Amino acid sequence: MSLYFLLGSLTHDGQRMLHSDPNLIVARTRDLILPGAEILGQYAVLGRYDFVMMVEADDNDAVARLSLELGMRTGLHLETLPAIPIGFMGDMTTPDPSDQAESVGLTPDFTPEEGPGDE
Repeated sequence: MSLYFLLGSLTHDGQRMLHSDPNLIVARTRDLILPGAEILGQYAVLGRYDFVMMVEADDNDAVARLSLELGMRTGLHLETLPAIPIGFMGDMTTPDPSDQAESVGLTPDFTPEEGPGDE
């Protein structure tokens, strides 16, 4: 399973819904069960977004279905970010050009016999 972050901003309808029911987000996500996706954590945040959710999902399709359903239930506009572990990024090594089957030369294999000024 892969990890995703859902960044949520309340729409105008979502603001009205939350004003009427302060437990809206918790109540509407508690019974949300979709195959292949699970909400691991929910946080209210300050700044550009109102909420951040950590989701574990089998694939992009599963998290997209969860995001759509969550947005409809809560009045959130959601932006979904796939998370890539930092350790995974560090394990990548840059390929050594000398390991290539055919190396690329930086200088031409020929030298001009005559050039400008060689008269």
